[in-house]
Amino acid sequence: MVSIWDFSGSAQLIYQIISIPFALIFYCLATKGYLSLIQRYIYLGVGGFSLAVISMGWYSAVLFVSVIMSTLLIYSVDSQKIHRRIFIVQMLWQSFWHMLLLFRLHWQEEPADPRFLLMLSSLMLLTQRVTSVSMDLEEGKVILYPRFKGRIYASHLLPYTCYTLSFVCLLGGPLCPYGHFMSFVQNIQQNPPPSPLHRVSMRLLWVFILEVIKYVLIFFLKASSVNLNFFSGLLWMWSLSLVLKITYYSHWALSECLNNAIGLGFCGNHLTGFQCWNSLSDGELWTTETSCRLSEFTRRWNGTTAAWLRRLIYQRCQTFPLGLTFGFSALWHGLHPGQVKGFFFWAVSVKADYQLHNHLSPRLTSPWIRKVYRCLSWIQTQMVMACVIITIELGQVTLWSFCMNYISISSLIYILTVCLSAALSSC
Repeated sequence: MVSIWDFSGSAQLIYQIISIPFALIFYCLATKGYLSLIQRYIYLGVGGFSLAVISMGWYSAVLFVSVIMSTLLIYSVDSQKIHRRIFIVQMLWQSFWHMLLLFRLHWQEEPADPRFLLMLSSLMLLTQRVTSVSMDLEEGKVILYPRFKGRIYASHLLPYTCYTLSFVCLLGGPLCPYGHFMSFVQNIQQNPPPSPLHRVSMRLLWVFILEVIKYVLIFFLKASSVNLNFFSGLLWMWSLSLVLKITYYSHWALSECLNNAIGLGFCGNHLTGFQCWNSLSDGELWTTETSCRLSEFTRRWNGTTAAWLRRLIYQRCQTFPLGLTFGFSALWHGLHPGQVKGFFFWAVSVKADYQLHNHLSPRLTSPWIRKVYRCLSWIQTQMVMACVIITIELGQVTLWSFCMNYISISSLIYILTVCLSAALSSC
């Protein structure tokens, strides 16, 4: 069982920080014309290969096998049939290693190997990239080199291999579309983005601030975990979920920083001259945490993954698209008991949020009632996500019961208050 204060990911952050100087070197060499196109592919791909071996040890072979299998499929199967086959093969391969982790944790009761966990995390991200390419091929958005007809040269395989194994996206997102990534690598010398040094410095400073806030919160949570009443219990549960969420925000900011370091993510200058680097972002703390509706929070949380799930499952399912999307998300994350409960509760809560909002919103005509409704909706969103995050990340039965008791009471208060406000507004 995972300890309540055992937050993994520090090794992942360290490896990504170490990778930033190599990303800046790539930017300098590529923009000044010292690297040909082939050399750019090799630099990014060999960097990813080396990072995988150093960070995961022999477990990195799992990633390499996945890349080889997807490459063989992409260059041997017709583009109209490629997505389903790649999707099935990749998910079977990933699920096998997730089931092995479950077997070790729950049946053999062995502690998880950090290298194995890092490999699983990278394999999940690889699944995103591989299926994203297969959907692009199926929809005709990208065209790769001709498939196996006699002989195929190594240079034909380099772009796809570089995309799947690039060191800037090996250990973290965000998910960058294949066409955008290839366009960047091919045109970085002709159309170089501005120097990313300032952006990288600010992102690193933000990661440092988040990590300090996280460990300060952990200190106070440990000191105040006894003698909790209802309101202090709500605050304690919300603070614990904030610690868990900050781990994600820190990881996303550093992953975005690593992509920015090679020049990826620049989307132009504002009218004020301010450089905008957030075209590749999985979520910012302020914009996400101020969401007043659960559905809005869900779309902003881990943004590129949410968009990938929407494209992969939600838009392709005719029946129960919401439930199937969250169900597949639980499968993609590994089907741990806490994840199954957490994603189920998340799906039900999002559906309830849609129904309640569509029913009540037209009835709230008074401005002050609308403001009250937004405040209550924000509190309810925070409480629901606190329960979801704690359940998914920690999966402890005692914490699940603890969270559900508080959520049920706060939800009842929320619904009664909103209904009363709607009644007063209609009078």
